[in-house]
Amino acid sequence: MIVRPKPGLKEILFAVSGSILPRIAGRLLTIAAISVAAILAARGHPGLFVQISTIPFTLIGIALSIFISFRNNACYDRWWEGRKLWGSLVIACRSIARRVSTLEPGDRDFVLRGLCGFTAGLVARLRGGDEVSAIEAHCGQGPWRGAVNPTDALLSRIGAWGLGLMEAGRIGPIHHSLLEEQFHLLAQVQAGCERIALTPVPFSYSLLLHRTAYIFCLALPFALAGTLGWWTLLPVLLVSYTFFGLDALGDQLEDPFGLEPNDLPLAAMTRTIEREMLSALGDGPLPPPIEPVARVLQ
Repeated sequence: MIVRPKPGLKEILFAVSGSILPRIAGRLLTIAAISVAAILAARGHPGLFVQISTIPFTLIGIALSIFISFRNNACYDRWWEGRKLWGSLVIACRSIARRVSTLEPGDRDFVLRGLCGFTAGLVARLRGGDEVSAIEAHCGQGPWRGAVNPTDALLSRIGAWGLGLMEAGRIGPIHHSLLEEQFHLLAQVQAGCERIALTPVPFSYSLLLHRTAYIFCLALPFALAGTLGWWTLLPVLLVSYTFFGLDALGDQLEDPFGLEPNDLPLAAMTRTIEREMLSALGDGPLPPPIEPVARVLQ
């Protein structure tokens, strides 16, 4: 996630770090080169593009902007839902930490370190990392090593631990029910995150918008070169920056759990949970919070 103060006029005009510009710079250069070629052709052969009207481009541009807005809204909904799921995960971990605070140190240690392992395993699962190694860094070896879904296997192990405590009479049924409620919330969070990660925006829909945006921006210089001359570059690059930028931003928001600059800072949120769980155990020194690197928080 990009971390920057509110931009002033200077940052709005000249900021590159944190903007979508580096991702689309190649496309803008291509459009600029085509625009220059169209301008030179129009100057060398006056009237060459005189029959190309700007009216169709106006209509297509309005429709295209609406469709891109719909796609970006859908992608932002995925990003925001992912953030809400991780907010629920933080709430569940804190609630469990409070509800096990009266248990024996060994039992409390197992469940709180298990929560650290669950969170780290979920991040690795969503980002295509080594899920088992992420879990074992907190919980050691266990039945999750050979499991199809190691993170869920760890959660099942934590749930079985709670059931065992109740059967042994070390916690009451109500206490176990309260813990099981939060374990169920963790399972819902994992399933929700997997649903977002494994269900992209339909490819045909994205492909249609990509192609239309490219065709529109590539053809626009030929409609303007005959009347605007070198001023053609200004509206063409501005429109291209807007369409390509929104398109690229939608691609980043579509998968909120990745490593793009606008994705969710899962590593930072995982470290927050880890610090709070270890603090509840009285461990120290705590690992430091993850700070932004080049104004991007991972």
